[in-house]
Amino acid sequence: MRNTILARRYAKALFSLGKQEEKTEEYSEKLSAIAALFDDEEAGLRDALTNPLYPLDVRQRVMTKIAENVQADTMLSGFLVLVVDKNRAAILPEIADELRTMTDKDRNISHGIVISAVALKKDMLAKVQTTLEKLTGTQVLLETKIDPSIIGGIVAKVGDLVLDGSIRTQLNGLKESIKGRD
Repeated sequence: MRNTILARRYAKALFSLGKQEEKTEEYSEKLSAIAALFDDEEAGLRDALTNPLYPLDVRQRVMTKIAENVQADTMLSGFLVLVVDKNRAAILPEIADELRTMTDKDRNISHGIVISAVALKKDMLAKVQTTLEKLTGTQVLLETKIDPSIIGGIVAKVGDLVLDGSIRTQLNGLKESIKGRD
């Protein structure tokens, strides 16, 4: 919980800076790229930036080099070095997630998932996306997932909205109504 609150604070600060510079999307993309490297165990980036056995100046140089590699501007580079200075590098992936959420909200974008028993055709997926956009009032970016256990139909999730039209759910409802009659 504490890391989420800290990550949100840092993301909010970077979002505000990005808003002033009109670079929120750029900052979000670059921070997400760094977070992806951070989570890659083979790269060893997490250890290089969070291990207190390495002197602070070495960790700062590592972060500066990373900022150069992603072509970060002065503002983003300063932010990244500050995160290392304050020993908050461990929450970089959470900061990136929070920043992505803030950027998407600012651009009126929602992320959703459509779960089906079989792969959906593009026209069906487009219809589902259009319906979800009408229901949420936002642009919806969909991810698809195949789960044969739902038997048929689809389950669509966007934020807190869940539309479950799966056969499995309908069968469970029928089962419960039959039990209720006994």
